[in-house]
Amino acid sequence: MNEALHFDVAHVGRVYGAYTAAVYFLPLFGGLAADRLLGFNRAIIAGAVLMMLGHLVLGIEALPFFYLGLVLLACGTGLLKPNVSTIVGNLYRDQPELRDQGFNIFYMGINLGGLLAPLSVSWLRVHYGWSLAFMSAAVAMLFSLLVYTLFNSHVRAAAVKIDKQSAEAQAVDPAEAQSRIITLMAVFAISAVFWLAFYQIFYTFTFWARDNTLTTWPPERFQVFEPLGVIVLSPVLVALWMWLQQREHEPTTPVKMLLGVVLVAAAFGMLAFAAANGGDTGRVSARWLIWANIIIAIGEICLSPMGLSLVNHLAPPRSRGLLMGGWFASLALGGYLAGYVGGRWETMPHSRFFMMVVGILIVSAMPLSFMIPQIKRTLTRADLVAVAH
Repeated sequence: MNEALHFDVAHVGRVYGAYTAAVYFLPLFGGLAADRLLGFNRAIIAGAVLMMLGHLVLGIEALPFFYLGLVLLACGTGLLKPNVSTIVGNLYRDQPELRDQGFNIFYMGINLGGLLAPLSVSWLRVHYGWSLAFMSAAVAMLFSLLVYTLFNSHVRAAAVKIDKQSAEAQAVDPAEAQSRIITLMAVFAISAVFWLAFYQIFYTFTFWARDNTLTTWPPERFQVFEPLGVIVLSPVLVALWMWLQQREHEPTTPVKMLLGVVLVAAAFGMLAFAAANGGDTGRVSARWLIWANIIIAIGEICLSPMGLSLVNHLAPPRSRGLLMGGWFASLALGGYLAGYVGGRWETMPHSRFFMMVVGILIVSAMPLSFMIPQIKRTLTRADLVAVAH
């Protein structure tokens, strides 16, 4: 947007925020469509096809096609994202104690794509231009669609919709369902603040890499370190959680999420220090940005797969797709706010910008810490219902 379409930084922020919000708000409707109409399998396949078309359209170098490509990608993601996540959780219906670890493994797959994209697509962009770079993602989407359809038998049982008359659906009475939903809404609000900070990786961090970092790399290539951190460190954290679980000392899901918020605040505090010591007006070592991305990766491992697990655990069975969409709607709000806050990048010293984000994260961490006992009680009741049925 900045270099090829010549949008200024503020306009980049508006488009980036709106697109990110759409990508993560539309899963609310995609989850509802799967719950009430399409089913999980058909929603996922339709979403994958729309995303593939979106990448192809995005490769046509004309402004109307740029916006059309974004629309197709957002609609496709809306159908695919919440329903894949719901299927992952449903795989652990009979082993709920393994659900957190299952989502960690699933999250490694997501971040494998996040690792490969900045490497492959930036190389194609440098050597062959924007069009082929964007269209390469359509090839990857086609491959993933083929894998999903060819091996669908392995997830078919988890993709079955819950009938409203089933024992599982009727196990949660209306009052308990309402309590769970209220708890999840509060978690969604705190999640939005986390993603406000996280999505700076793809916005202000890119400008920081280009303008304030001592490097000859394309700026988008620094995005590789966050998913690389998730891939490398997820097995480590999964092993740690399992080791602690065997000793009955594993942190609860909300405590893990709180730790994620704190870690991301620490990463931004580190960048604020780097900016105050040369990065506000000049260039500093690339190590600051690399380590910030790695610390954010650990924070993401603690919060994001745990949030997916929490939603799948607490959502009333007939509303799992919808409430999984609600989780992604919190990412939508965070993405929109990331664009809004990031629009201030050029209006204040970078050190002050990073400290502003630290302050926002700390303010959001406080209510989450107060909510931990309530979330624990809700999880305990959910476990009792699951065991009874």
